[in-house]
Order: sequence, then structure tokens, then C-alpha cells
Amino acid sequence: MWKSTEVSRRLNLAAPIIQGPFGGGLSSVELVVAVCEAGGLGSFGVHHLAGAQIREVAHNIRSRTQRPFALNLWIPFQDSEHPSLSAEEFARNVERLTPYYNELGMPPPVRPERFTPSYAEQVEAVLEARPAAFSFVYGVPSAEVLRRCRELEIVTIGAATTADEALALERAGVDLIVATGFEAGGHRVSFLRAAEHSLTGTFALVPQVVDAVKVPVIAAGGIADGRGIAAALALGAQGVQIGTAFLACAESAASEVHRRMLFSPEAKHTALTRAFSGRLARGIRNRFIDELRAEEANLPQYPVQNWFTGAIKAAAIAQDRADLISLWAGQAAPLLRHRDAQALMQALLEEASAVLDRA
Repeated sequence: MWKSTEVSRRLNLAAPIIQGPFGGGLSSVELVVAVCEAGGLGSFGVHHLAGAQIREVAHNIRSRTQRPFALNLWIPFQDSEHPSLSAEEFARNVERLTPYYNELGMPPPVRPERFTPSYAEQVEAVLEARPAAFSFVYGVPSAEVLRRCRELEIVTIGAATTADEALALERAGVDLIVATGFEAGGHRVSFLRAAEHSLTGTFALVPQVVDAVKVPVIAAGGIADGRGIAAALALGAQGVQIGTAFLACAESAASEVHRRMLFSPEAKHTALTRAFSGRLARGIRNRFIDELRAEEANLPQYPVQNWFTGAIKAAAIAQDRADLISLWAGQAAPLLRHRDAQALMQALLEEASAVLDRA
């Protein structure tokens, strides 16, 4: 049976299907619970939350399901924990974005004390919550964090965009590796080389990673139906991670305008951009991406640019404006058919079984 793999056995799943973790407020308890109850691994992206909020999320998930779930963090990368930004640089970015603030009828932002929550506090909260799995992107947690995960029997899941990154994760003792192709929506999570130099497609990446490491590999990027699952397994993956298809479901915390765009003809036009967060990410092309394209080299890095655009996105969503928000989406968006997580899971299981039975 294709549903019984090392990934599904290790995580105690009915099928080796992992819901991609969405950061920035796009994850929801409702979606995690729906996926878990359907036999997959629901994931909640908590990198934007403080420790107390992470503990609350874990409590809320456990109050509604006894099934395994994952919490996901971003490892501090480059100077993201303590970004250097002069007063002059802050003022220049305010000036750059002022036309959008004016258009949306909002005041310019005031500089915060911090641009992100404390990573150390986040990690402690995740370990205290003790989810079945701790997944992470942008690198490798410290040896001490990985040791504590083993002691607490928390399965660790790292993301790689190249075979070299997969080897780095395996050498550190990470349990499972997500090989994420450049078709995937959202952020490119490269950490050994620049994201622009790590753009390997899923079909080429997965077998390279499978050949390079001994730990089980999970395929991600461009998978939105049962055919994608069957293809990933044929390439040697022992599980799949699916993002955009779950983001489009009513249970996710994506805005109504975001979900509407995922099912629109525009969804076939995605682009890689640094405009919204300062890090390379894939989303549906819109006015904001196009207008800031020439300025990308001058934009502040994550998390500063992400903080700046947060207020713009919130105001644009309130005004039902798709032209000024990050519409994260993968290249498989034109394949989307389901708006309900349970229906999506059922279709994924049935379609994958049908394709593999024919094979």
C-alpha cells in the first residue's frame, strides 16, 4: 500500500501527506485539525508568533484533535534576528512606500522595538508544546535543540532546496527532509547558496536528494492532486508536502480575496519576488510586485521589509484589494479544484490510489 511509508509510520499517519505550514498568519487551527482528522499531518507556521501565542496555538489544536501535528519555525538567517537598519534607511523605505500608504488612507508606520519575536523564546515554546513534529526552514537548528527534540520524541523535519542542503540536514541528525522544488508557492528556503542560485524543479530535485541521503525524503512543490503524489513516490519520495491546495481551502486563514485569486485565471501567472518580505518568494503577479521590481536590490532584507508591508497588506485586505497583497501561490495553482480540506484530502487519497493502481 502506498500509504504505508517510513514517513507515515514515523509520524503515525494514515497517509504520508503533510499540509504545508503557512507563516504570516495564514495558518489556522481549523485547517490543521481538518488535515489531522483526515489522516494527514496538519502543520501550523508559528514564526510570526511569540512564545505565549505558540503555546496557545498548540493548546487549541490539542483541544480539537488527538492526532499528530507539526509546528514550524524559521531559523534565524543572516541578520534576521537583529537586523541592522539606520534611521536614514528606515526613512528611505517609508518614503518609498508612502504612495501606497496614502492610497490606502493610512499613516506611515512608526519603528518598532523589534521586527520579529525572539527565536529563543519561540523554540522553548515549541519544545514545551511537544508537537509530534517540529519542522523548520532556512537552515539547521542547533545541536542542543535537535538533542532535546530527540529526548522529547519530537520528529524533526528540515527543508532543502538542493542536495547539498539535504546533506547538511542529515549530517546534523534531522529525521526527515522536505525536498522543495522551485515550483512551490511562498518563500524559497535556501540557506547554503542564494535562493536565486538554488532554483531546481521538484522533478529534478527529489531524485537527487533521495540519492544523496539515507533519511526519508518528502517531496514539495508543484503537487496539487493525486497525480503529483504518485509522481513524487515514483521518484523515491516517501511522502509529500502540499501547500497551495490547502491554502485555497476555506479552513485556512488566507483572506477571501487571496482564496478568490487562487481560483482565478491570474493564478497561472506566478512570479518570484522580494517585494513583500525582502526574501525571495513565489506568488501571483500583481501591481505591487511589478512596481517594486526595479527597486528589489534596494529593499531592506527580511524581516524589515516584511514588517513594512504588513500594514499595507492588512489595509489592502480590508479594502478587498488584490493588487497590493502577497498572493502566495505555487505553479500548480491552475490545478486547484477543492475549497474544503476534507474533500481535498479525500480526493488526494482516491486519485493517488487510482494512478498507482493503474501503474
